Amino acid sequence: MAARREGENPVAKHLEVVTQEKTPPVWAALRNQAEHAAKAEPALASLLNAVILSHDNLADALTFQLARKLGDQEMRAMTAREFAADAFDSDPALVAAAEADLMAVFERDPACKGYVQPFLFFKGFLALQTHRVSHWLWAQGRETLAFYLQSRSSEVFQVDINPAARIGQGVFIDHGTGIVIGETAVVGDDVSMLHGVTLGGTGADRGDRHPKIGKGVLLGAGAKVLGNITIGDYAKIASGSVVLKPVPPHCTAAGVPARIVNCPTCEEPARTMDHTLADVVYDYVI
Repeated sequence: MAARREGENPVAKHLEVVTQEKTPPVWAALRNQAEHAAKAEPALASLLNAVILSHDNLADALTFQLARKLGDQEMRAMTAREFAADAFDSDPALVAAAEADLMAVFERDPACKGYVQPFLFFKGFLALQTHRVSHWLWAQGRETLAFYLQSRSSEVFQVDINPAARIGQGVFIDHGTGIVIGETAVVGDDVSMLHGVTLGGTGADRGDRHPKIGKGVLLGAGAKVLGNITIGDYAKIASGSVVLKPVPPHCTAAGVPARIVNCPTCEEPARTMDHTLADVVYDYVI
C-alpha cells in the first residue's frame, strides 16, 4: 500500500482555515467535513448530525459513537456512554490519542478521504478507541467491565485486544479484521498494522509473555509476532511472517520462521506503508 503523495490532501483547505481558530484542528475539520457530507448525501444527514454535528467537542462525539456501536441488550448505549465519558473526562490523554489516531488514518491510508470516514465507519479506529476506554477501566480496577468491552469489541469489530495491553498514540489499524493483541503486549507510538496481525504468546505460562513493539513499526497483513520479544523502533514485519526472535531497530523480518532482510530498512515504514521487499538481502537468521 503506497503512502499518500504530497499535494493529495483533500482536507488541507479545512485544516488551513481552522488552524487560526481556538477550536482543535482535528475536531474543526471533522465538523466541517460532516457538514459538507450532510449536504452532499441527505440520506445520511440525520446520522451525521447525531454522531458529530450535535456535539461540542471530539470527546462528546466519540463517546456517543462508541456507545452507539457497543450498546446491546445487556448494556444500553446510555450506560456505555457514561463510563466512556468518565474515562475521557478523567484522562484527557485519551482524547489526544484519538486525535493522533485519526490523523494517522488519514495520513497513511490512501483510501481515506478525510476524518469522517474513519470516525463513522473504520472498525480499526473504533476498536482502538474502545480499547483505550477498556484499558482505562482495567487500570481503575474495573476488570469485569473492561473485559466486557473487549468481548463486545471482538463481536462488533472483529478486533480482540486484551484490556491490559498498552498501546501508544498515532496508531493505525488498517481494516482490523482478525487482529489479536495479548495481555502483556506493548505497542509503541506511530505503529501501523494490517488485518490478521497477532501479538501473542508461545504457551500457557503466565507472566510477561507477549511482544513489545517499538515506535514506528510496520506490521504487515497476517504477521504473527509471538513471545516476550522486542521488535525494534522503525522495524518492518513482512506480511505472513512468523516472528519468534527479536528484530533489531530499522530492520525488516520476513518469512516462516522470519529472517532478517534489508537491514537497515526504510526510515519510517509505518508512515510510508511500504510493504515491498525490493532488492532483498538476507543478513542472518533470527
